[in-house]
Amino acid sequence: MNQYDIIIIGTGAGGGTLVHALKDSGKKILVLERGTYLPREKENWDSIAVFHHDRYHTKEVWKTNDEKDFHPQTGYWVGGNTKVYGAALFRLREKNFEGVTHIDGTTPEWPLKYKDLEPYYTEAEKLFNVHGKMGEDPTEPFRSGEYPNPPVSHEPRIQELHDELKAKGYNPFRLPIGVRLKENDMLNSPCIRCDTCDGFPCMIHAKADADTNCVRPSLSDTNITLMTEVKATKLITDASGKTVTRVEAERGDEKFSFSADIVVVAAGAINSAILLLASANDMHTNGLANSSGMVGRNLMKHNNAAMLAISTKANPTKFQKTLAVNDFYWGDDEFKFPMGHVQLMGKSNKDQISPDAPFFTPGLVLEEMANHSVDWWFTGEDLPLADNRVTLKNGQIYIQYTDTNTKGFERLKNKWSDVLKDVDDVTHFIPHSLYLKKNIPLEGLAHQCGTCRFGNDPKNAVLDINCITHDVDNLYVVDGSFFPSSGAVNPSLTIIANALRVGEHLLERMK
Repeated sequence: MNQYDIIIIGTGAGGGTLVHALKDSGKKILVLERGTYLPREKENWDSIAVFHHDRYHTKEVWKTNDEKDFHPQTGYWVGGNTKVYGAALFRLREKNFEGVTHIDGTTPEWPLKYKDLEPYYTEAEKLFNVHGKMGEDPTEPFRSGEYPNPPVSHEPRIQELHDELKAKGYNPFRLPIGVRLKENDMLNSPCIRCDTCDGFPCMIHAKADADTNCVRPSLSDTNITLMTEVKATKLITDASGKTVTRVEAERGDEKFSFSADIVVVAAGAINSAILLLASANDMHTNGLANSSGMVGRNLMKHNNAAMLAISTKANPTKFQKTLAVNDFYWGDDEFKFPMGHVQLMGKSNKDQISPDAPFFTPGLVLEEMANHSVDWWFTGEDLPLADNRVTLKNGQIYIQYTDTNTKGFERLKNKWSDVLKDVDDVTHFIPHSLYLKKNIPLEGLAHQCGTCRFGNDPKNAVLDINCITHDVDNLYVVDGSFFPSSGAVNPSLTIIANALRVGEHLLERMK
């Protein structure tokens, strides 16, 4: 058996960042990743390969509780889902930590507050090359300083839209985004402002992801060992059930057993819960660290939607993901409950929109539609429900999920349609799904969180405030699992910031 000081399972926003946080500790660290490095290939920037053929998503089949199959849009790579994310890196708002009243219910209070996480948000923005401008977003939480990089500029069509929104009294702002871009020195800029960023892997490693920014730079430390294509299958405890003594794993038919003083699970909110459930034993009959019965419960994934706004105006924009609006995040004069967040997506082409067009739509029409569209992404907060959960039955992953808090979200989409009709010459709107297929809405799980929430009471939380499981002294979960609520902005930066915070705690523990 191989002995380590710490084992980290998973290399996404949580696990990859934690590797970075511990890289100078001098401790012997084993990192297990069930995937491999995402290949650099022409298909990285091929819309058909990426969106029609799901080239970079798992081929696994998960099931709903009524036995319907679906293919989750999640990927197993070094860097996890950050390899194909849109790199929109937002802080949660201060009120999100206090508990928020929605039309359909109230979210729980977090055991820590925004001020506790603010220094780590600042560090996370530096680590992930975030570009933005302080003071533009009216809902922006307190910041101890300016963004580490200047905001990404709008191309002319988007700047025109920005100016029209401002003239109508709205508050558009430059989207905080993690890209390795030097607009004042494009000759030497890793990022080239292409139209294949959002949803695509970056062929030139210019997107700030957990692989490029955290894992690879950490591997120069000889104390850190990364094993790829190795899936952790079970965590074994001692007789007391209070300490994990072994991690069992496999690569094809090859079996492994590793031990460490500390084990960190960071496989993503769904797969982390699955690993704990698969690790049930005589002392943990309902799954490891599950005396609360909360492992796998309270799954959140956001209410997400995308919309193509077709205009008579041509839109030659390439790098479109530069603008966002939070004017309706907390509601408006007519609706006193939160609605959600609006941001631009990457620019669609005809191949990306063709799955949502009638089958008889000619290619030239699709091309014209794409050339005259502006692409919008909507995020609304879904509520943590115990019955929205992840379970494991005979090795099969099941997801039970009922939509929540949809009234405010539907109002947001309708409101934004009205706004665009007022400020822009929009002919019509087409529901558009880059990430979600309309017939299988569970497929889009990029924002999964909440399955092992943290809290001070072991009776209704899996983790304590430092993300140690209440039941097992040396077991941590460091990914989106810890969220008590989801907010209405992309979760990645909060996952990264929390991993840095837990990393600091681990450095103290291991002294």
